[in-house]
Amino acid sequence: MNITANKFVSVSYDLNVGEGEERELMERATAEHPLKFIYGLGAMLPAFEDRLSGLATGDAFRFSLSPESAYGEYVEENVVELPKNVFEVDGRFDNEYISEGNTVPMMTSDGEHLNGSILEVKEDTVLMDFNHPLAGETLHFEGKVLDVHEATAGEIAALSAPAHGGCSCGCDCDDCDDDRCGDSEQQCSL
Repeated sequence: MNITANKFVSVSYDLNVGEGEERELMERATAEHPLKFIYGLGAMLPAFEDRLSGLATGDAFRFSLSPESAYGEYVEENVVELPKNVFEVDGRFDNEYISEGNTVPMMTSDGEHLNGSILEVKEDTVLMDFNHPLAGETLHFEGKVLDVHEATAGEIAALSAPAHGGCSCGCDCDDCDDDRCGDSEQQCSL
């Protein structure tokens, strides 16, 4: 069976970023913990799905996605300084949660949800980066199609319903500690 619309797909892959000898492994989906999705439901990057279209169980794949086909170019204007009081809950600033290197869910004044990476906590402000963590990167995928079959109603429900903090990664676990699972931008929009 080939990968086409509404098929259940399971793949293993290595995702590297960078060029030539400078490539860095960013993510790995193994045969034991594959990426599972329903093809064509919009959970993956369109260019990622396009490259898998027509492949069958056992087929290997190797392709690269430009920033334009993936998460876009890095935009300097998406790095902003916000007043610390924006992060207060009941009048208290949480130094543990709002700390350099953490990614926190935020909401714009229009109600749009987005994740921001904390670059620096200053005396009165917090420097945040709202670019996708892979913005500006060329994504290099190499992997194998593990399974393709008609999606069952249960698989469609499981992979399209929010789980693990809003992610539909399909990892089939009850208490996932895979940090990709809580980050719908990172894993689920692939």
